[in-house]
Amino acid sequence: MSSDVAVSLSVLAGIVALSDATRRLLSRALAHTGLTVYALELVSTFQLCCCTHELKLLSEVGGIEPRLALTLTYVAAVVHGLTFRGAFGNPSGALEHAYRAQLTGGCALRRIACQFIAAAAARAAVPVLWSIGLSGLHARHKLLGFRCISPIHAPLPQAAAVELACAFAVQTIITHTRSVEEKYRVHAVAATITTVVYAGGSVTGAVFNPALAFSTQFPCSGHSFLEYCLVYWLGPLLGMMSSVLLFDKLVPSLSRKSSSLDLPLDAKKST
Repeated sequence: MSSDVAVSLSVLAGIVALSDATRRLLSRALAHTGLTVYALELVSTFQLCCCTHELKLLSEVGGIEPRLALTLTYVAAVVHGLTFRGAFGNPSGALEHAYRAQLTGGCALRRIACQFIAAAAARAAVPVLWSIGLSGLHARHKLLGFRCISPIHAPLPQAAAVELACAFAVQTIITHTRSVEEKYRVHAVAATITTVVYAGGSVTGAVFNPALAFSTQFPCSGHSFLEYCLVYWLGPLLGMMSSVLLFDKLVPSLSRKSSSLDLPLDAKKST
C-alpha cells in the first residue's frame, strides 16, 4: 500500500472518529432541547462529504486501482450507515420521510438546510486539511490549486438519467430492507451503492445525493450551476420519487386489480 493511500485512510478514520465523538457529545448536550436531530444531521453530512472528498481525491488525482476504489466505497458506506445515528445525510431521505408523514414538512426542510450547511462547511474545510500537506497527494493537489474537473462525461439528459437510475436503485433497496436488522441492512445498502458507483461512476461520478453533489461536484469546472442542478439535484429527486411511487402506489394498485380479476375464477372453482 502506498504512503498516499495510508495517509488518506488515516484521514478517513480520523474524520469518522472525530465526527462520532462530536455526535455523542452533542446528543448528550442537546438531549432535551429537540435540536439533537439537526445536530446529528449537520455532523453526519459533514462526515459524509469530507470522506467523499478524500475518496474522490484518491480516485481522480491519486489514480488508485478501480477495485481498491470500489472496496473503499463499500467500506465507507457501511461505516456511514453504522455511525449516522438516524441522520439521513441526503435531502432525498428527508423528503421521502416527509411524504410518508414520518416527518413534518418543516422538520424535513430544516434537516435539508442542515445538510446543505454541512456540505458547504466540508467544501471549505477539506482544502484547509489538504493544505497541511500530510501526504504527497495532498501536496500535489495543493500545487494544482485544488483544481477539480467536472465528472460528467455524457450529454446532460443522459447524465441526469444515470443519476435518476442510481437514486432509484438505492431508494428501492432502502425501502425493501426496512424490516432487516440494521447490522445486515447496511451491507445490502452499501453493496447497492458500490454497484451503482461501478455502473455509473464513469458517466457522472454516481453521486445521487443533492447535498453531497453540492459539496463535491458543484465546485468543479466544466459545467454551469444550472447544469449541475439538472444532473445532481433533479435526477436523484426524480429517481427517489419514481421508486417510492412505483412501490407505494403502482405495484399495490396492480396487485389489487389482479386479485379482483382472479376472484370470479376462484368463485367458479368453489362451485
